[in-house]
Amino acid sequence: MSASKHTYLQIHPADNVLVALTDLEAGTIINFNGDSFPLTTRVAAKHKFTVTAMQPGEDVHMYGVLVGRISKPVKQGEAITTENLVHAADDFKLGSRKTQWHTPEVAEKYHDKTFMGFHRADGSVGTANYWLVIPLVFCENRNINVLRDALSAKLGFAKPRGYETEVDSLVQMYKAGKTTQEIIQADLDLSPEESTTGKLFENIDGIKFINHDMGCGGTRTDSVALCGLLAGYITHPNVAGATVLSLGCQHAQASILQDEIKKRDANFGKPLIILEQQKLGTESNLLHEALKQTFAGLIEANKQIRQPAPLSKLCIGLECGGSDGFSGISANPTLGYLSDILVSLGGSVILAEFPELCGVEQEMSDRCVTENEAQRFMELMRSYNARAEADGSGFYANPSPGNIRDGLITDAIKSAGAAKKGGSSPVTAVLDYPEKVTKPGLNLLCTPGSDVESTTAEVGAGANIVLFTTGLGTPTGNPVAPVIKIATNTAVFKRMPDILDINCGTIIEGEETIEQAATRMLDYVIEVASGLKQPKAVKLGQDDFIPWKRGVSL
Repeated sequence: MSASKHTYLQIHPADNVLVALTDLEAGTIINFNGDSFPLTTRVAAKHKFTVTAMQPGEDVHMYGVLVGRISKPVKQGEAITTENLVHAADDFKLGSRKTQWHTPEVAEKYHDKTFMGFHRADGSVGTANYWLVIPLVFCENRNINVLRDALSAKLGFAKPRGYETEVDSLVQMYKAGKTTQEIIQADLDLSPEESTTGKLFENIDGIKFINHDMGCGGTRTDSVALCGLLAGYITHPNVAGATVLSLGCQHAQASILQDEIKKRDANFGKPLIILEQQKLGTESNLLHEALKQTFAGLIEANKQIRQPAPLSKLCIGLECGGSDGFSGISANPTLGYLSDILVSLGGSVILAEFPELCGVEQEMSDRCVTENEAQRFMELMRSYNARAEADGSGFYANPSPGNIRDGLITDAIKSAGAAKKGGSSPVTAVLDYPEKVTKPGLNLLCTPGSDVESTTAEVGAGANIVLFTTGLGTPTGNPVAPVIKIATNTAVFKRMPDILDINCGTIIEGEETIEQAATRMLDYVIEVASGLKQPKAVKLGQDDFIPWKRGVSL
């Protein structure tokens, strides 16, 4: 049997492995560069196979860069696995500036496009209008939850329906004497209950109650970073105001938070309520004051209305999680093309997850507009990897079992595909966590590869929408920024339609080009930014928030 040209792919002309676009059985004839050879092993979709026989020590290239080194002899047409390939990446150094790029022609059609957003005093524009209720320290998490229970339902902001009705059905079956097997086989797919409580404040998208496990007991550096992250959320364009609960004696002091707010917005004027439990005395005093002042703040926040804004006011976070062997071929390049469109319009994009830039450091540093930014990027990459190695786990350990199972068997393979989200435009700024975006263009933000920590950081840096690619499926969302979930393949899109918004598997199947998918995605982004559509993560109330404890996470 012979494979067609649509069943495998060479990503870059310099690559010496091919990617299977569908499952290929052993014996399948491969026609490549005038040579024909049979596969010596079965190659699952998304995995790679050799085009020549290779010996230990030989380099493997994908996306035109070094992604691994052969560890044992492999035959021509043999699958690349963790048994015969180990992580390897080229070293990097300060090079020349390579900032020339071609803006996408399709960008012209978006020059006069606008979205309907919430204009803030600092010139930023929100894609939503939220009120935040957050703790400065984990000791206040319970009080945050009490406020959530008291406010959400009464004001019409209750979370989506839980599964209490299903539990009621199980209880009734048990009382009726049903057997264990009958209970297990029962159909619990009940019709959702519709909320009968309308929103009291029509111009507010919700009250977001955030919990975390930081603020005291860790390092002072982590507490200061937490205050910086929380300041990023309070000053975020999607946030109208905030209620902050402090115990009083913790490392993360209210004064540090206020200093971090001023760093991000010297003329900060949003409603900000900071209440300290140890000063107010009883829990009821704290909660009564929080309820009254928060309600008063909501009245003011409700006066905000959506108004037209240019697309240059969009700041897009670029994220991936549950990546697979198609991520770097379909969804990630689509994000890259969209990024280039937005940058050409004066907007901002954030490429983060520094462990997933391992192997493309030279390209990214060369794209920095100044040598100072290039130096900063390289220093952050080296210091981060050194800290990880000191803890016994360098960047090489970044791929998860799911990544490996679906074809991303070295960190460099994963990174080379992940970097495609950043498109081809110059890097205008390099930011360390938890700094805020202040320049249009492509911003590099130092975060871990962990998707929730990275998404949390990107929003803290100012992303007012996040585009999140996934090949395996993930329910990640964010409290204040809409997270749009993009599938890299049609199979996962069909299997998990409740959490995924856009399918880029059409690219793998030859039904759509990267450019076509990118414009389709940008049109959807504009609708989400205008409040006309809600991504699945917003509908499901997926409000994930995990601050980064520096050096602990890849």
